Amino acid sequence: MDLMKKLTEDEFQTRLRLLKRERSNLVERENERIEPGNGIFYRYKYPVLTAEHTPIYWRYDLNYKSNPFLMERQGINATFNPGAIKLNDKYYLMVRTEGKDRKSFFAIVESDNGIDNFEFWDYPVEIPETERPDINVYDMRLVKHEDGWVYGIFCTERKDPEAEPGDTTAAEAQAGIVRTKDLKEWERLPDLKTPSPQQRNVVLHPEFVDGKYAFYTRPQDGFISTGSGGGIGWGLVEDIENPEITKEEIIDKKFYHTIKEAKNGQGDAPIKTDEGWLHIAHGVRNTAAGLRYVIYAFMTDLDKPTKVIYNPGGYLIAPHGEERVGDVSNVVFVNGVIREDNGRVLIYYASSDTRIHVAESSVNRLLDYVKNTPEDKLRSAASVQTRKKLIEKNLKIINS
Repeated sequence: MDLMKKLTEDEFQTRLRLLKRERSNLVERENERIEPGNGIFYRYKYPVLTAEHTPIYWRYDLNYKSNPFLMERQGINATFNPGAIKLNDKYYLMVRTEGKDRKSFFAIVESDNGIDNFEFWDYPVEIPETERPDINVYDMRLVKHEDGWVYGIFCTERKDPEAEPGDTTAAEAQAGIVRTKDLKEWERLPDLKTPSPQQRNVVLHPEFVDGKYAFYTRPQDGFISTGSGGGIGWGLVEDIENPEITKEEIIDKKFYHTIKEAKNGQGDAPIKTDEGWLHIAHGVRNTAAGLRYVIYAFMTDLDKPTKVIYNPGGYLIAPHGEERVGDVSNVVFVNGVIREDNGRVLIYYASSDTRIHVAESSVNRLLDYVKNTPEDKLRSAASVQTRKKLIEKNLKIINS
């Protein structure tokens, strides 16, 4: 093909058919569970979503006269950090979709099995704005609350009004709130007010607590740095239509020289089990190569959701293989988890701010994991003693 010349109409259609075929092969590809797994969860061979999964008609002008080279006019940079929910036997992800202009927006995809064949709805989600418009929106948690609404709690980012003149990087993060009955029409509520200067990774608890709405928060002083804040917080709201937390308490702290020494935050709403609330969260530590994000789990009391009863040491999921490479490398992040009636658990996590994967487990496996994995003893010598106990136990079995 001569790159100096415009395409003929026939060449245009040939190229369009090729683009459509390549995308169809990608979307319709059957995903494969990776065996044998680690006994806690299974990874799958392919990401469930990438930028290339987005519809052709979102990226290309398909009119020959206005786009005779069939160029990509509005490219997509990444699909990541999805909220997740199962409704009427369908699996839905609220995907953070980032254009090449760096603006994130929300898009809904659906699948019949939750593992592959995710297809985008025709249009992105239109989120109503408040009087103070959002500059960027992302990382929505979808929570079906006992009040009958499905809530979406997301990060709304705006330029920091306290920024020095000429500083075009200082940002402010707060928690935006929307609600819906059908995932199509969204009502915007006022942003959550808290005692903290900034908020990220805010999640709504799925049930009332003492007749009030309960939120998991992540108080922080700055947009990136938690400062004097940090940890997974907790606060109650009297009126969801005027949401304000007057008192925050930290229920899961960050700790020196652990997977969550820099910061940590709630993933999706916790899973209710007979033995307690099962939490999937993310932890961050600093390394010579920058921040490393991993996913971890813990459990809180069924009647006192602020009381941690099991706190296994170490991470549940860390970046592996291609997951380590992307726009922000060495990162896995979760804000979408689906628990099914039969106990199956699907953890939708993003890798390196680029693509989306799924990990498959079950309530029983995760309960066993959080209850029987030793806690972090916070010292190397203590860690050796913990591992020594396991070795001694296993050598008795091997030598018997």
